[in-house]
This record gives sequence, C-alpha cells and structure tokens, in this order.
Amino acid sequence: MDSLNLNKHISGQFNAELESIRTQVMTMGGMVEQQLSDAITAMHNQDSDLAKRVIEGDKNVNMMEVAIDEACVRIIAKRQPTASDLRLVMVISKTIAELERIGDVADKICRTALEKFSQQHQPLLVSLESLGRHTIQMLHDVLDAFARMDIDEAVRIYREDKKVDQEYEGIVRQLMTYMMEDSRTIPSVLTALFCARSIERIGDRCQNICEFIFYYVKGQDFRVMLPTY
Repeated sequence: MDSLNLNKHISGQFNAELESIRTQVMTMGGMVEQQLSDAITAMHNQDSDLAKRVIEGDKNVNMMEVAIDEACVRIIAKRQPTASDLRLVMVISKTIAELERIGDVADKICRTALEKFSQQHQPLLVSLESLGRHTIQMLHDVLDAFARMDIDEAVRIYREDKKVDQEYEGIVRQLMTYMMEDSRTIPSVLTALFCARSIERIGDRCQNICEFIFYYVKGQDFRVMLPTY
C-alpha cells in the first residue's frame, strides 16, 4: 500500500499510529469489498450457504469498525492533532462508518438470497447482479483512491454514481412492468426492489468517501468545489 506523505512529527510514534489506523481502514475496506462481492454472488446464484457465511462474517466488520474508532479517539485524546493530521483522523472515522454501512447492505442482500426467486424471475437476478458488480467496482476504486488520497480519482468516482442511479432506475421500471403484467409477482418484485435500492445506496456511500478524500487533501467542502473540477 502506498504511504501518505504524513507530516513528520517530533514523535515518530505519532507517525506510526496514524499509519497504523490508515492500514486498518484498508484492511476493513478489503473485508467489506469481499463481503459485498460474496453477497452479490449469493443473491444471483441463490446460494443460501454462502449467504449465511456472509451474514455471519458481518460481525467481524462491525468489530473492526469499533476498534478503529477507538484508536481514533485515543489519538485525539493523546496527541491532540491539528490541521491535516486532525482531518485525517476525522476522515478515517467517517470512512469506516460508511464501510460498516456497506457491510450492512451486504447483509441485507444475503437475506434476500435466502428468499428463493422462481425461475421466471431469473432476469431480475441478472439485472441486480449487474447493478451490484457496478457498485463493487466503485467501492474498489474508492478504496484505491483513499489509499493514495487521489482527488482526481475521487472526482471521477463521484460522477460515476450517476450511471449507477440510471441503472437502478432501469431496474425499477423493469420491476413495475412485472407487477402490472402479473399481480402474483408482487411479493418477489418488492423483495427485488428492496434489494435494488440497497445496492444503489452503496454508490451513495462511495460518493461520501470521495467527499472525505477531497476534504482531507484540500480542507474544503467537496460539494462546493466540484463545479471547478
């Protein structure tokens, strides 16, 4: 993993502490990315065993979030960071909260995988998988941007969410058509709609992380500065 150009402090231990929590964020991010990928696979393949493993593994992500958040609190209390150091700690705390929420989405997706879709609804699963893979790529890219604190990449990823929204809207139209053509599909369609909305929200979470990256590097609100990029 690339190392940030962290400010050199009188205490080399401070540098080590900052780098440590940053490394932990990347580890947590990798766990969540795998969790999400497995969840999408479990949903598409209607694999209840894989779904149960993902649900069981969610507690590990939750535990990691708590551990990193506690480390951030200790750094603030002990080191009283200022300027970019304080921004880094704040950004890390906010980023892990977003990652934990993405992990929760993976959990929700897996619970829908436990509700079997009939053969006639397989096209729904194909559409949902496509949306899911799109958001997995967004998550992968934003984690890479976070590792390098790359604001150009963050801006690109932020704008990518518009494509996710368009794909989601297409799925909603498809689902509405199913319901109008056959009212018996309503239970399955509602489950798929809930799943699609949950997946779409991952794009929004990735956008939030993009904003955090920009704030760390520039010290400014991303939403205000976006039109200039």
